[in-house]
Amino acid sequence: QVQPVESGGGSVQAGASLKLSCSTSGVGFAIYNMGWFRQAPGKEREFVAASSRSGQTTYYSASVQGRFTISRDNAKNAVWLQMNSLKPEDTAVYYCAAKLLSDKLMSQEYDYWGQGTQVTVSS
Repeated sequence: QVQPVESGGGSVQAGASLKLSCSTSGVGFAIYNMGWFRQAPGKEREFVAASSRSGQTTYYSASVQGRFTISRDNAKNAVWLQMNSLKPEDTAVYYCAAKLLSDKLMSQEYDYWGQGTQVTVSS
């Protein structure tokens, strides 16, 4: 199993960029599909982006398509979320998650979750 740990959150102005990192402990990182989710205050957690095991296939929510990029390096047991052109509505706690099965990568059905990192975007 793996234990995701997020970092890189912070407070920025609208239009700025941030890059979130997710490192994992444990073994077998390369066999897991990885995803990023977020939860804004008073809202349900929602899907943001996902990467297949190899990183060759990625998925994005409509709200971040074209602004966010997910990438991974299996040799480093790490996955990143590059966030550009940030908007106030991107303010949320961002979670990294790992999923063994390769179906429903845009769902919440992930096996392991990190504790989250706060991203705040001010206008």
